[in-house]
Amino acid sequence: MNYFEFVGMILPRLLRATVVTLELTAIGVGSGFVLGLFLALTRVYTHRVLSGIANVYIQFFRATPLVVQTLIIYFGLPPYFRAIGLRPMSPFVAACVALGLNSAAYQAEYLRGAIQAIPSGQMLAARSMGMTKAQAVRSVILPQALRIVLPSWSNELIYTLLYSSVAYFVTLEDLTFASMKIAAKYFRAFDAYSAAAILYLVIVILLSRLLAYVEARLRIPGLSVDDRAR
Repeated sequence: MNYFEFVGMILPRLLRATVVTLELTAIGVGSGFVLGLFLALTRVYTHRVLSGIANVYIQFFRATPLVVQTLIIYFGLPPYFRAIGLRPMSPFVAACVALGLNSAAYQAEYLRGAIQAIPSGQMLAARSMGMTKAQAVRSVILPQALRIVLPSWSNELIYTLLYSSVAYFVTLEDLTFASMKIAAKYFRAFDAYSAAAILYLVIVILLSRLLAYVEARLRIPGLSVDDRAR
């Protein structure tokens, strides 16, 4: 069986595993965005105590490996869950939680930088018009910050897709783990891993082009590097 025949045989299994990888990525990035936005707003607009707590969270998850975080969540927490009558998380849930918590720390810093890039005069102008701070943040600051942060956020989406391979450590059959099991079964490591690499490459290229299109559509005139260079 030549390379293409072998890849054609294993492709259905790899595609099923690819769906798992995409689900992990979507849930990890989505939950990370919600938590990251909360952390960013906490750091910028709240009391120093709450800001400090948010900063501790961010530093912990950025300074420890995602693999270790995943192992703690899947293998380290179950005894404590059982002690209080809760069932341990499934491999899929544990991987999603680990990716979401880790991604939130990075997204929080991207979002904080974007929020602080908005001129402070805009907040003052909104407050002078009778808006509360919360209204000003929701209606004036965030719509601009979310457009500014898109390039950095795009990188986080790609990174989360690639880092989702840590699901292997909790025995979840994502694209990486599926290729490892195929390689071990058929003793064709190069064929299995290269097929998985090609699928990752195709997904990343498609996502990159989609995000580049969205970024161009949502770009704020006058704030991009290209506009300033003109």
